[in-house]
Amino acid sequence: MKPDIHPDYHPVVFQDANTGKAFLTRSTMTSSRTIEWHTPEGARTYPLVVVEVSSASHPFWTGDRRIVDTAGQVEKFHRRYGQR
Repeated sequence: MKPDIHPDYHPVVFQDANTGKAFLTRSTMTSSRTIEWHTPEGARTYPLVVVEVSSASHPFWTGDRRIVDTAGQVEKFHRRYGQR
């Protein structure tokens, strides 16, 4: 592998904005927000990335029949095509 061409791959905590559930994984994403995460070695500080939808709130994984619409796409569809 060539040196200095790959992005920084580091531990990051992702948090669902709807449910508040958080999980630790590795990613190349960065954030100015941080969170204390408790590990077997003790508490550590990791970057925090807040996401709109994760498996904790996605209708496919939760079994809910609801529409997740953050950009108004459903209303735009109904205005364009009506309630058929």
